Amino acid sequence: MRFRLAALAALLPTAAWATPDDAPFVRIQTVRPAAVEANWTSMKMPDGGRTAFASVSYLMALDDDWGFGPGFYGAAKGNYGGIFTVGFTGQRRWRLSKNTHLAASLYVGAGGGLSSEQMRFGGGLMLRPELSLRTEAGAWYSGIGISQIRFPSGNVKSGVGLAFTLGRAMDFASFSPADAGQPGRATRRTGLSFDEISLVGGFESPRASSRTRGDTPYAGRVGKAGADLRQYIAEGSWWGFEAAGAAKGGVDGYMEVLGQIGQDWALGSPRLRAGGQLGLGLGGGGNVDTGNGWLLRAGPTLRWITPWGPSLRLDAGLTHAPSGAYSAKFLRLALSMPLDQRPSWTVDDDGGGTVRVQQVGASVMHLPRVRFKDGRREAVSHLAVNLSREFSPWLYGAAQAGSAAAGSAGAYSFGLFGLGVQSRPLWGDMRVGAEWLVGAAGGGGVKVGGGAVTQAELWAQLPVGERLRLRAGVGQFRTMRGSDQSTPLVHLALSYAYGTLQR
Repeated sequence: MRFRLAALAALLPTAAWATPDDAPFVRIQTVRPAAVEANWTSMKMPDGGRTAFASVSYLMALDDDWGFGPGFYGAAKGNYGGIFTVGFTGQRRWRLSKNTHLAASLYVGAGGGLSSEQMRFGGGLMLRPELSLRTEAGAWYSGIGISQIRFPSGNVKSGVGLAFTLGRAMDFASFSPADAGQPGRATRRTGLSFDEISLVGGFESPRASSRTRGDTPYAGRVGKAGADLRQYIAEGSWWGFEAAGAAKGGVDGYMEVLGQIGQDWALGSPRLRAGGQLGLGLGGGGNVDTGNGWLLRAGPTLRWITPWGPSLRLDAGLTHAPSGAYSAKFLRLALSMPLDQRPSWTVDDDGGGTVRVQQVGASVMHLPRVRFKDGRREAVSHLAVNLSREFSPWLYGAAQAGSAAAGSAGAYSFGLFGLGVQSRPLWGDMRVGAEWLVGAAGGGGVKVGGGAVTQAELWAQLPVGERLRLRAGVGQFRTMRGSDQSTPLVHLALSYAYGTLQR
């Protein structure tokens, strides 16, 4: 994938960057081209209404021509707010001229929403092929092409129509996973280029004007659980993404994904900071009337950076659906863990830290005894995006986001996060471990109570080459309160491993 010739020229051996004084430190091994890409696809739904799917994807080059990465699609037009899918895009590019390329893409995801007798998402699997012509202007590019959206096991299918693309080329710099635990130096961010990940929990209190999709008044608090990623572009200034789902309040199946920007300032001490943030994105499901799905969010924030690295954050404000009937005050608490950071370029900052392994990949999970709200039990298979980060050689953090892809639970989605323990490499560099995740889930007629769920797993992992990891595990998935749901699971995952700095 030829995102930029300069990025390809950066694929130099580590030894070429080192000097004798640097010998005790490992250096960035690989810099691959990458891109963040947004799409807009219009379509007609089976019930006669029209909608459009908006998407954001992260693509990393596998070689000069091929790229692969995670992404999500959500309804952003018409009265279909709450239709979401999570999955992966594979893309092939052909260079036509210095500033033009042709791209063929295939997105494979899972999800759905707003099912009815007229509109069915089946098991939840979504396919979206696309062929588009792009023009580049510096790091940015835009394009127009043709695409189709279809849910093969349901009746939701678009015709072949126009799709619009906006993207930005960037780099994916990383250390070798074999350098884990060693001191390293870098004068740039590594990995996905985000500085921290936060685990978020809180409540929303809908205003009296809020209503369900059945046009009845909505009352009561909504408990939410989720996560966000941030990158700090200057002291106290950030941008990022956040995702959350309903975990309490009778609206299981509600999901939201937003982009955010913010600024805070020191309150006497540089570790205690106050400011504000703005968010724009998509949300819906769980019988919450968000109209076409667009959400606005704004409010104050208070952040304490602990002396040990993690941060605690308290956010408040208002969430509003401009085209729907949902408006709510929110209060939430976040625990933020550092991933990497922008070097400060001061005399005392040598760009050094300890190399830790991160993994990003695709998961397929089979749950053989899922309980539905109508009393039946059936097998359901999930497709998910997974992310993990080592905190030490034996402790790591993990997150998963996905949806049903096979069975009869189309529109069922989940988001989980938690901790795991792992062994040191054993025979054949195999590792074994265990993890415990908590989060929110719902939709598709699956019985999950208020939406708070938990998952425990034992696993074994084998390296497939230097950076690919194949993992298999068994465990249990259940609701956190009561016995609404309890089923064994089998988990198979393929991940890309890379080293980043813990500064």
